[in-house]
Amino acid sequence: MRRSLRLTAVAVLVTLLGTACSEPPPVPGAKNLDELYQAAKAEGQVVWFAPKPEAQMRKAIQAFQKKYPGISVKYTNKKAPDLVTQLNVEQAAGRVSFDVSNAGGLTVLPSLDMAASVHWADFKVPGDQIFDGNFVYIWAVPKVWAYNTNAVPKETAPNSWDDLLSPRWNDGKLTVESRGSFMTVWAQDPTLGTDAGLDYASRLAQLHPHFTDNTTQAHTNIVSGQTPAGTDLINLVLEDQAKGAPIAVAPVGPTNANKAYLFVPEGSPHPAAGRLLTAFLASAEGQAALVGSYNSILPPDTDCSKATKNRVVAALCEAGVKWFSENDLQQYQRFSDFFPQVEKAMGTDVN
Repeated sequence: MRRSLRLTAVAVLVTLLGTACSEPPPVPGAKNLDELYQAAKAEGQVVWFAPKPEAQMRKAIQAFQKKYPGISVKYTNKKAPDLVTQLNVEQAAGRVSFDVSNAGGLTVLPSLDMAASVHWADFKVPGDQIFDGNFVYIWAVPKVWAYNTNAVPKETAPNSWDDLLSPRWNDGKLTVESRGSFMTVWAQDPTLGTDAGLDYASRLAQLHPHFTDNTTQAHTNIVSGQTPAGTDLINLVLEDQAKGAPIAVAPVGPTNANKAYLFVPEGSPHPAAGRLLTAFLASAEGQAALVGSYNSILPPDTDCSKATKNRVVAALCEAGVKWFSENDLQQYQRFSDFFPQVEKAMGTDVN
């Protein structure tokens, strides 16, 4: 048994050393979209990892392949924390397996050093969508509170953060994501504040909510009626609403815009194609393909002027929910410091 384990360890080491010696493709020297397309077409494909179901990205993928024939898109749905871990290991081994990665929330800071340096302006990416130089803002999925319309009449739905602390939501009537990311806005809005947020989280825990590992699980509980209300993501609410599910956005605000960025990892196997896909998704054409799946950029902060063109904006404005966007790395650092404290305050800290 011991000899078998030693042989296995040696085999793994040899594999890692072998992959570490393989050189990644050179960074493309394209200075505009036409040159970038030619380089990307020579690569032939782009591998895209993001924490979204493939069905939500299908129209955007089809639009990209129609505009840039000769480049196939290989898409994988992978959670953002898993993306960070995988990319960190692959870069250390010198063999990265994907070309476009996602960063958002707590994965922004650890992703900074893993992104390739790209002058996105050369590829017509709008300046207000370029974050910290190498990240490109592609979509936002605001965190919201939602309720089951069969279990909760509209007039009695939770209507504020304070209302959620009412005894009527006691003993599992709220489903709450245990990581505390729904509390982000308390570290953004100066009228709220982190100290008040920790006090709020502690009081929320006293209601004995039904805690879930992630927001998707919380959403499932609300749709099924297992819990009348809880934390959610607006794109999940709107997607199931369109299918006739009994779920609606509660007028609880303010909230966090929950920005997501794409970047090309250093050492990606198809660096030109990765740049081309990212630039396309940032363009007006790419955004038009994404907006139908409730994944697109939003106005920086509360602005209802685009409600007729963007269902996410419309849903927030119809519910009277204000939102705040992340603007700098300092905010992400505050989030990183705040979330573990929120988990402790709720009693959900499982390291």
